[in-house]
Amino acid sequence: MAAPKLVSYEGLKTKGINLSKVQLWKLEKRAKFPKRVRTSPGRYCWVETEIDEYITAKIAERDAAMVAA
Repeated sequence: MAAPKLVSYEGLKTKGINLSKVQLWKLEKRAKFPKRVRTSPGRYCWVETEIDEYITAKIAERDAAMVAA
C-alpha cells in the first residue's frame, strides 16, 4: 500500500487555499479543516486526499446554497 501523499503549507496555495497558518489552526481546532500531520519539528503537512475532500465539500456547500436561494 502506498503512503498517502502529503501537501505542505506552501502546497495548499496551489490548491486555492490561501489562509494564514493561524487561520488554518483555528479552523482545525473547530473541526472545520483537516488536521495537520507533524512531519518534523516545526514542520506540518496535510493529507492530500483530505484536502481534496475539504475542497469538494466547499463546492457542494456553495452549490446547495445556490439551489436554496
